[in-house]
Parts: sequence; C-alpha cells; structure tokens
Amino acid sequence: MEFIADFHIHSKYSRATSRDMDLEHIAEWAKLKGITLMGTGDFTHHLWLEELKNNLEDLGNGLFKYRDIYFILTTEISSIYSKKGKTYRIHNIVFAPSFKTVDKINEVLSRYGNLSSDGRPIIGLDVAEMARIIFDIDENCMVVASHIWTPWFSLFGSMSGFDKIEDCFEKQTPKIFAGETGLSSDPAMNWRLSCLDRITLISNSDSHSPQKIGREANVFDCELDYKTIREVLKTKDKKRFLYTIEFFPQEGKYHFDGHRLCGICWSPKETKENKGICPKCKRPVTVGVMNRVEQLADRPEGFVPENAIPYKNLIPLDEIIAEAKGIAKGSLSIERDYRSIVSKFGNEFDVLMKVSEEELRRNLSFKIAEGIMRMRQGKINIRPGFDGEYGKISIFEEEKKTKSDEQLSLF
Repeated sequence: MEFIADFHIHSKYSRATSRDMDLEHIAEWAKLKGITLMGTGDFTHHLWLEELKNNLEDLGNGLFKYRDIYFILTTEISSIYSKKGKTYRIHNIVFAPSFKTVDKINEVLSRYGNLSSDGRPIIGLDVAEMARIIFDIDENCMVVASHIWTPWFSLFGSMSGFDKIEDCFEKQTPKIFAGETGLSSDPAMNWRLSCLDRITLISNSDSHSPQKIGREANVFDCELDYKTIREVLKTKDKKRFLYTIEFFPQEGKYHFDGHRLCGICWSPKETKENKGICPKCKRPVTVGVMNRVEQLADRPEGFVPENAIPYKNLIPLDEIIAEAKGIAKGSLSIERDYRSIVSKFGNEFDVLMKVSEEELRRNLSFKIAEGIMRMRQGKINIRPGFDGEYGKISIFEEEKKTKSDEQLSLF
C-alpha cells in the first residue's frame, strides 16, 4: 500500500516544543496532513515512554497504532564528546522494533547521560560506540544520521561534524544505511557526494509543534511493518520507496552562510570573497549547508546517481494561504481556512500534489489556487535562510513589485 511517513518529531517533553505535542494532537494533525505512519520521537524520556506504552496498540509487527495513525518507535540522541582533541556534536535518530528493545537501550544509555532531562537527551558517548551498543542490543535497530548538514549538530556540520562518514561511525559504518537530509538541503545537493550513493536519503519534519508535522516526509509503497520498512531503507528499493517530500532547501534556516545578529547573509562565493569574516563584528560567520556541500562535493551541480530516490519540493499549505491573504500564517483565520480546504479534499498532501487544477480553481479562491499551481511549477522566489533564520518564500513577488511600482508612479 502507498503511504506517507514522518519518522522524526519531538514530544512535549523536549525543549522548545509545544505542549500540544501529545498523541492526541500528533494523530489529529497527521490525519489532516495525510500521513499514515509517524515516528513517536523521544522514547528515551521516561514520562513520554509511559504514555506511549499506555496508549499505543501493539500490532505485533514492530509498529503500533493510535486511533487511525500508525507509529514506529523513534528517538533522537544528541552526542557531545571529544575525539582526537576536537569536540563533536552529532544528532542521530534511533529506530527500535519493540518496547522491550527500547527498555534495554534506555537502561544502557542512562549510564552516559540524564535521559529524563530532555526528550532529546545529551549523552557523552562517541557516536561509533553508541551505535555499537544499540546494534548489540538489537541488530534490527536503525541508527540514522539526523539533518546531516546542520552546522552545529550533525554528521557533516561545519561547526561540529566530520568530513567522512567513516570517521564518525568507524567500524559501525557498514550498518549505517540511511541519512536525513534536513530542512536546509534536498537530495540533489546530497547527490553531489559519491560517498552518499549507498545511503538512503530520508526526509522528516523534525517537528516541535503539531502544525509542522509533515513539512518533510517520505512516500512508500510497501507493507506497513517494521521489518519491511527497514529492508526498503537498507536496500534503497526504488520500487517501494517512491520519493521524499522536501522543503525548498533555501527556506531552511542554515542554507546560506552569515550572521543573523549582524544581518549578514552570504552565498558560498560571497563568504570566500570576504574570507569568512563578518564585516560588522569581525568574527567568523556561521558556515551554512550550501557552502559545506560545496566543500565536500566531488561531483558537479546537477549530477543524478543511477539509484537516486526522486523528490518533490512543496510549500506547506498554511504558508500558501497566508501569502495569498497577506496575513501572518499563525493567525486563527489561516488555520480556519486550512481546515476548511482540507475537509473539502481529504488532506493537505492531496491538495498540494494530487487535486487537479480544475478542481482547485473551482473550489478555492483564485489566489490560493494560483499559489498552489505556482508551487507545483516551481515559480517562486526565495530569500535564503542563514544562521538560524528561516528563509522567506514569496509566490506573488512580481505582483507586489508591480503594485509598489504603480504606487510610486502616482507621486
């Protein structure tokens, strides 16, 4: 069966996360989005784990169910440690096939950090050793490198990562078969590295609030069970892993280089011209994802590997509605319109990808329907994100310029 999965989220027990990140709201928004399978997130946190055990129906195949939504046991672990005189900060998603396995993982990892301090715990353990421990507990677990390009907390992060997968995972490298692109990169950027050809690239929301679930996701056509999903990811099976759903990577908050506080946003070329030094504060700028890809790439832009999984860039529906109406996307009227549109067509992903242009234009306002069609055609303008600040997408930029020009001509 064809279904959409979002494996990486956080519960209400993670820092800077909405109180609504509980099972009820996660399931509600997954249904609105059109997602069938969700990661639980945060299984290392004792209170969240207790809620999961008390509320999820065990299907006996490594998956669980709450209402109409399926769940797979996942958590994200932050490893901060020193190696050969350098400090590394690496995030990884861990998948587990059962609560029994989760209990064993938590028992061992609790020796290296306080698991109850945060839904995404910090442990002082080398990633290679952490992976070994997890695979020794259960060889069916999956360890997936999180948002692999994020500057501060990732495998290839410019501020805290490695240049090679093998340097990070050492002897465990052959058992690492998937990596998460993160919001600031898309598969095409990752295809420029031949070392990633064997890695299955997945995309997830890393959501800290229910509304952001599914902003990135994965589309499968396979059996809904843990063993099959693991096999599909391990073998990079293009017949069963159909495509990923992506942000436009420029919208991610670490796409370009810069200093947010100084208002400096640079392309890799501009960073090089300025020798990486902010002209205002005279300190090194935060090197973003695009620059880091350029540093490590051994292929030209536009290269597509033979076994590449396709992808689609989407803009969340609430952002399209907000721009069409010219108001902030967090307002109550935007959510009201969002729910109204979704109720007409079934779910958000159907609206963004499947509903015909004719139906959209017949049932929606001209501007919202036009916005969806422009998004499908890639006719958008983006001001890239940098140094922790999200990029700004504009679908109707030309109309704004024209209107501004008309106003200026009146004076």
